Amino acid sequence: MELQAIGVQHPAVRQVQHIQNNTAPNRYKLFVAEGLWAHNMLLSHNAPIDTFFWCPEAIYADEAHRRAEETAARAERAFRISLRTLEKISERDKPDGLLSLAALPRWTPRDLRFGRSALVLVADGLEIPGNLGTLIRTLDACGADALVLTNRKTRLTHPKVIRASQGTILSVPTLEFEEVAEAAEWLSSQRFTTYLADTDEALNYRQADYSGRTALVVGSERYGIGKAWYEHGHSRVAVPMLGSGDSLNVSVSASILLYEARARKSRW
Repeated sequence: MELQAIGVQHPAVRQVQHIQNNTAPNRYKLFVAEGLWAHNMLLSHNAPIDTFFWCPEAIYADEAHRRAEETAARAERAFRISLRTLEKISERDKPDGLLSLAALPRWTPRDLRFGRSALVLVADGLEIPGNLGTLIRTLDACGADALVLTNRKTRLTHPKVIRASQGTILSVPTLEFEEVAEAAEWLSSQRFTTYLADTDEALNYRQADYSGRTALVVGSERYGIGKAWYEHGHSRVAVPMLGSGDSLNVSVSASILLYEARARKSRW
């Protein structure tokens, strides 16, 4: 391919560094995709590709050459970079000479239509990017309908969110609400029964009623669910703790609850 060669001082290269480090506004929800697997993901999901960076010296798989041509053809702009420049902007070891800035899908409440037994997860105040990515991957695996974010503490474009989601962040609808009251009102308007994952005064998760539309709320790793969620009269569900620990990792407990709801809804 004949692409314009650029170096580390080029604005496009600096933009990658800003997005990796979250040091500048990111109004278009761009994220960094690195390597062959990530570019197969972008192409298969038809994700918008803003900028493609190609380093032929770093390519070691024949498939990467083919994906480079396909990605360059899809991207708004494409550049050739040196191995030194790639090492400056890549967080991966051996990213196959492929790196892109791509955009996450933009969802609004009006984009979503729910069936009678819809399943939604609300993540309130999550702080660890890997946990958020794992939740998204689990939502995809159990056929859930959407992720709702309130009191968001980590960005969806964080590299660890992208990697932990295994690309499912491009297909799982994600909504963010500025206020908990707004999210709770929206769920109520959509006829969801909402359960808070909390051990105090809670039902055993096996005893809850998951018929109809169900929303499950999980909280932050340190503080749990924010107080505002308790102002709406929602019931609580808990996974029993039978050992000396008093809680599970949020992504583990959410997975248990989601699969229990899915099993009951699908009559497994």
